[in-house]
Amino acid sequence: MTRNILVCGGAGYIGAHMCEHLAQRGLHAVVFDNLSGGHRELVKWGDLIVGDLRNPDALEAVFAAHRFDAVMHFAGKIVVSESTGDPLLYFENNVAGTLNLLRAILRHGSPSIVFSSTAGLYGEPRYTPIDEAHPCVPVNPYGRSKWFIEQMLADFRSAYGLRSVSLRYFNAAGAVLWIDRRNA
Repeated sequence: MTRNILVCGGAGYIGAHMCEHLAQRGLHAVVFDNLSGGHRELVKWGDLIVGDLRNPDALEAVFAAHRFDAVMHFAGKIVVSESTGDPLLYFENNVAGTLNLLRAILRHGSPSIVFSSTAGLYGEPRYTPIDEAHPCVPVNPYGRSKWFIEQMLADFRSAYGLRSVSLRYFNAAGAVLWIDRRNA
């Protein structure tokens, strides 16, 4: 039986690469993406469900239709300058959307979540190289939204046993997935 992985934000740069990685290992990705920053054309390794983490009913429908072995969360607003101009959007999308996702995970028993965080939560470096023990003092709403989510994940681990890992990238870089816009 194929293992299903929910990949929130799977139509974005990192999420699409992860879906390819999952497919190469015989896992089935179910991509949940609102396509505000992702591209339908990048969903080549899995099934696309267009939906928004801010919509609990859409999440409930996805979890009711599938049994997931794990959840990967790459969905989120990520532009630092935009976050300083519209922090409400970042807290609503990143924090409240993630809270909706965590509620659905708990209701439906998915055992673990991989969260796409950011090194932006470290703030100004107090020493280099920065390691995981470096203090987290984010300096903008984007970084704070990711830090709040990591705090929620720690609390959910303590209270509900939800296993999680947070990936704190400094910069995502690498090969770009080619999009054939002629057929889009």
